[in-house]
Amino acid sequence: MSTVPEYFASRVFDDKVMRSRLPEKVYKSLRQTLDNGTKLHLELANAVATAMCDWAVENGATHFTHWFQPLTGITAEKHDGFINPSPDGRVIMEFSGKELFKGEPDASSFPSGGLRATFEARGYTAWDPSSYAFIKENTLCIPTAFCSYGGEALDKKTPLLRSMEALNKQSLRILKLFGNSDVKRVVTNVGPEQEYFLVDREMYLKRKDLIYTGRTLFGAKAPKGQELEDHYFGAIKPRVQAYMEDLNEELWKLGVLAKTEHNEVAPAQHELAPIYATTNVATDHNQLTMEIMKKVARKHSLVCLLHEKPFAGVNGSGKHNNWSMSTDTGENLLSPGETPYENARFLLFLVAVIKAVDEYQDLLRLAVATAGNDHRLGANEAPPAVISIFLGDELSAVLDAIETDSHYSGAEKKKMKLGVDILPRFTRDSTDRNRTSPFAFTGNKFEFRMVGSNDSIACANVMINSSVAEALRQFADVLEGAADFEDRLHSLIKEEIIAHKRIIFNGNGYDDAWIKEATEQRGLLNLRTTADALPRLLDQKNIDMLTGHGVFSESELRSRYEIQLENYVRTVRIEALTMVDMARKEIMPAIAAYSSALAEGTARKKAVDPSMSCGYETKLIKKLSDLNDKADEATEELEKAVAELDSLGDVTAEANLVRDMLLPQMSALRAVCDEAEPLTSADYWPFPTYGDLLFGV
Repeated sequence: MSTVPEYFASRVFDDKVMRSRLPEKVYKSLRQTLDNGTKLHLELANAVATAMCDWAVENGATHFTHWFQPLTGITAEKHDGFINPSPDGRVIMEFSGKELFKGEPDASSFPSGGLRATFEARGYTAWDPSSYAFIKENTLCIPTAFCSYGGEALDKKTPLLRSMEALNKQSLRILKLFGNSDVKRVVTNVGPEQEYFLVDREMYLKRKDLIYTGRTLFGAKAPKGQELEDHYFGAIKPRVQAYMEDLNEELWKLGVLAKTEHNEVAPAQHELAPIYATTNVATDHNQLTMEIMKKVARKHSLVCLLHEKPFAGVNGSGKHNNWSMSTDTGENLLSPGETPYENARFLLFLVAVIKAVDEYQDLLRLAVATAGNDHRLGANEAPPAVISIFLGDELSAVLDAIETDSHYSGAEKKKMKLGVDILPRFTRDSTDRNRTSPFAFTGNKFEFRMVGSNDSIACANVMINSSVAEALRQFADVLEGAADFEDRLHSLIKEEIIAHKRIIFNGNGYDDAWIKEATEQRGLLNLRTTADALPRLLDQKNIDMLTGHGVFSESELRSRYEIQLENYVRTVRIEALTMVDMARKEIMPAIAAYSSALAEGTARKKAVDPSMSCGYETKLIKKLSDLNDKADEATEELEKAVAELDSLGDVTAEANLVRDMLLPQMSALRAVCDEAEPLTSADYWPFPTYGDLLFGV
């Protein structure tokens, strides 16, 4: 039996494989492209393609695909065979550099937000050599960018790569000022922790809401939920453990560094966390992880739910985006270091992040805005919709000392050139973890906890990278022209701390008093829903920043506004129609049937003994009948709201109606049906309950 080191990345055309299969000159040229971002020529691509094809065929592949990430939120692939006809009437297995470089899928059927007309079908996929090709099933998957005939980005990878380049460019300007001439590249790294639920497949197939929407639209609270806090880090059930073992093996073969697995807080909820990777690779790996999670679940007669809030009243699922910056020389720019020089550099990068989050809090919020995540944020250990930064007492004290030009008593008695005491070399995390903070510093990285479990992490990291790049650009502009670098550095850091300290909050983000303080006293944004958040994408300051760094064109931004709002509206509309269907065809008939059975039983009792009161049955029949009438009325109101939605024709107006009318009507219908559920006999209730789903594996 093979060990993990023996089969790890066995399905990946990685550096080890390239080094062994490519001619030395070709390998060095490719390595230069990967390390320095230099242009890749067709001659080089032909050599790589030949080696890639030979390796893939030897490992059982018969097809190849340009694997890309359109604006649907999932991945896409079109398979082509390696086979080509040979003169003797047989076939040969071939793959050219041209095929590696570029593919041509139909772009008309993917979301474009007006960038492409339906009849303008041509689109292109372009090889991303920074992310290794891999074999999935019998197909060689080549990570690619996806663009229109006119060059507009139609995917999530292209803006991410642009944002990484923007951050690299501005970071190098800053490092040059500190004398770091040996650094050639700065990259961001991410470790996305992935939360998910596992439910029994047989039960799943009995619920239309789970099938159509990924979440339960009805469901009374089970007698037991997460109140006893006995599931978190608890012993993993054998069926779940078998699933996790298979999942790890599949991911490890694909080179995904799945590291940690455990039970999460809610019953049936679990988490998988990988080791850090470059943001582009981490994004590809996370998309693969979600796909493989669902695939492996089917083998175990399970279903993996990645919706942000599949069950009301218990924890939702997030994707904690652990983000850091590092150089090609191996230095983490968010690590405090041991010397005054390192401390000063760390503080400047730290303040750049603080400035970025404060000035572009709306972009961070809208980057995670979806119909599903709206249900999750602000409840059951998810951060609130208000963005803030948690630094912890130690770092906050350092910034306070800089702001007031006072002594920092928590450090060694050694002065920095900046005028404050040297930061200590931390032997543990410099901060505790704050589960209620959207953006928390955890030692040498920031944990952005607002990303939804079903989201691509690309969107959040595009906005983080871009906004930090803008802060660094402004810093570099100031410092490059300074007569005295050290004096201007100190005053700049102090100025920025004063300007942006409102975003720093180390307390309980769930406290209503904090939300009031944040919005009324500090002036922070509380963009509670997708309909509130997404319009901020088109604010002029955001357009200027994102286009200024070349991350998006203005037309690409406007397209994404349209696409994301349309997705929000369509998602909730599907949920509303599913509720109507379940209420009309399942729930109300079940309540009526049980009421009829009670009435028949009561009549039989009275026929035997007319003096029997049958008070319990009579009272229950009346209550159920009243609830069914209310359910019918609520269903009719929801149907009217959907009809009004369909009559509008403007996506902004539709999103506002979803927020203001459709969602409240859905909540009203659910409340009535959930009240009826525990009053109805289990023999009559038409689908598995919360208790069945949460404790059925």
